[in-house]
Amino acid sequence: MFTAAAIVLAAAGCSRKPAAKVAAPVPVLVAKAAVTNVPVLINPPPVGHVTPISTVTIRPQIGGTISKISFREGQEVKRGDLLFTLDPRPSEAALAQAKADLQRDTAQLENSKIQFDREQKLLDQKLVSQDEYDTSKAGLDALAGTVAADHAAVQTAKLNLEYAEIRSPIDGRTGGLQFHEGNVVKSPDDVLLTINQIHPIYVQFAVPERFFPEIRTQMRRHALAVTARYENMQGPPPQGALTFVNNTVDATTGTIQLKATFPNEDGTLWPGQFVNVTLTLSELTNAVVVPTQAVQTGQTGQFIYVVKPDQTVEERPVTTGIEYGTETVVEKGLKAGETVVTDGQLRLAPGVKVEDKSASADGSANSAVRATGEKPAA
Repeated sequence: MFTAAAIVLAAAGCSRKPAAKVAAPVPVLVAKAAVTNVPVLINPPPVGHVTPISTVTIRPQIGGTISKISFREGQEVKRGDLLFTLDPRPSEAALAQAKADLQRDTAQLENSKIQFDREQKLLDQKLVSQDEYDTSKAGLDALAGTVAADHAAVQTAKLNLEYAEIRSPIDGRTGGLQFHEGNVVKSPDDVLLTINQIHPIYVQFAVPERFFPEIRTQMRRHALAVTARYENMQGPPPQGALTFVNNTVDATTGTIQLKATFPNEDGTLWPGQFVNVTLTLSELTNAVVVPTQAVQTGQTGQFIYVVKPDQTVEERPVTTGIEYGTETVVEKGLKAGETVVTDGQLRLAPGVKVEDKSASADGSANSAVRATGEKPAA
């Protein structure tokens, strides 16, 4: 009897199973889907080339010796500012000579008129021949032409004297000097200076022709905003507007040339610079966005792990739209305010319980930014 009881107890002991272990939650980073306005951009952003609105090459209109330079290289100048002064003495002498010729020929013309009036009276009295009368009239007409030519010579001499002062034809920034005081320059061969107008300034860039219909449509509705950026830029990127679309598509590259105008009041953009151009076509209003790393791709398409109230995850198929910065627009499958997994998806499956690592004290500072769903900087 003792033996039977021992066997029963032994069997009961052997029939006990160890308790099942509860799986630990998978640590993940999360973020909330947010609603914001998202600009529709041309992607990838084209590379643009900064060019001045206008470039003027300064050449002398008369030859002479440079007697004075009234600006510094690289200086901003205004329209009408004095740049160079040529020795005015030759022009002054030519003007004085032209005035003297005019005075002499004007006196001869007056005398010729008196003589012609006498010939007219004598012809009426039949005291001179018609030939003598015609000769007198021809002399009068010749002197009238000479006086007219003298007037033109005086105007030319005055203009040449004005050309002795070379002034800026535009507002802009001066380049390097090619000649200095004391140099003799020739007209119109010698280039004295180049001036670039940089306020405002152009940025030229090309986009694939497939964007042309949308660009044309949006330009009819509103001005298209353009932003330019370059490496090591300090401060906010300059903002401009699309102002020119070329009238043909480049058949070689399949692109169309565009120009944007920037006020460039602070001189952030410089002629010859290469910049990254952001052209905004339109804006999606009240779009649902999530961090791009939350979007996963599976055999059936794109999906997102959504954290449910019980801290388990659901694999949610979604339809995504454009990307902007570090965010992606979700067109279907997700609502604003839902919590999505942004890191740690490799260990997840539907129904797995998760733990938000962003709630831990050691990672809160880093994960808080990633979990806000805040609109990224452009």
